Amino acid sequence: MHFIMAMFVSEPIFCFIMIRDLSDKSIDYVYKTPVLQQTAYWSKVKSRLGIESLALNFKVRSNSVVNIPDYENTYHDSDLLILLQRVDSNSCIAYIPYGPEVEPTDELTGPFLEELSEQLRSYLPANCIFIRYDLLWKSLWDEDTPESHLQELRVNIGTNLWNLRKARTNILPSSTILLNLRNDSSTLLSGMKPKTRYNINLSERRGVDIRSAGIESIEIWYELYKETAVRNSFYLHSIEYFEAILSVKANDTASPAYVTLLIAEHEGTPLAAMFLVVSGNRATYLYGASSNIMRSLMAPYALQWYAINYSKKMGCTEYDLFGISPTDNTSHPLHGLYRFKNGFGGEIYRTLGCWDYPINNELYEYYTVMEMQMQGFHGSGSV
Repeated sequence: MHFIMAMFVSEPIFCFIMIRDLSDKSIDYVYKTPVLQQTAYWSKVKSRLGIESLALNFKVRSNSVVNIPDYENTYHDSDLLILLQRVDSNSCIAYIPYGPEVEPTDELTGPFLEELSEQLRSYLPANCIFIRYDLLWKSLWDEDTPESHLQELRVNIGTNLWNLRKARTNILPSSTILLNLRNDSSTLLSGMKPKTRYNINLSERRGVDIRSAGIESIEIWYELYKETAVRNSFYLHSIEYFEAILSVKANDTASPAYVTLLIAEHEGTPLAAMFLVVSGNRATYLYGASSNIMRSLMAPYALQWYAINYSKKMGCTEYDLFGISPTDNTSHPLHGLYRFKNGFGGEIYRTLGCWDYPINNELYEYYTVMEMQMQGFHGSGSV
């Protein structure tokens, strides 16, 4: 067990009690998981794009986390994928997308993150400014999330250093909708909004066809994607980004993912497309796009219904619609996605979003000021 002396005036000594045996390991041995962004596959995608990563094993005390039997003095094995993103030639940040997966009990949220952060420091580059956790943990609040300083007040309770900061922007979606694919197709349809069922049937009646495609159709995808980006004013990834997602393979690792490009067409004209990714028992609607023409054919509805049934055939038990506004707020930039995706039924799931643990406070403050001038949701291209 490590003991780390933090360089503060009071020089507190951290006696780690929840997390132990932190050690690095090969990316290829990252555990199999339904969380796409914590797989070896995702690490290889990011490597193709020039982003380094590292993987670490650790043990966590079972009675400090949720969904694990509470046995006294027993520990649960877990791991972590960290992306090392360069800020400039002299510094980087440690970004943990949707990790760690193991989730502490509510009252230990802050102490758990502090303990993990202090142990991670010795594994990170000396020029690392801060650790950013993009947490998939369930939100501590309902729909009405308080101001950032009040969130920090709640999360830092029980910590030694009061060093956890609510990030000014979320990178990955902090709210999503999950469908239970254990239900049969008729049950899934009955759980949808009437208008969604109507649009699915209308699209099928009017002859919208769905096909699976590969890298040879990447230009078709990208043209639809550019139309969608302009129409909705969101951040535009490069075509190389999507080529990496579609072409990278990790089948020889412990945590592969399987990617399919689905295209909806009418009489040979592409109208909508999406990236469907299967990791573990979960299918994720990672990216979608649609044309500005023939919108009355409702191709995105037929495409989504096809993807849901395709995922069931792949053996998935969960379908992640991946990204909505936190509430039904018409002024939110993601409200259109909320309205579309909520029509398919399922359960809304809200997370804690991004939290930072500064290592170099001066550079961290400078970075956060600069970050406010960047794009917000998906703005850094870090998903």
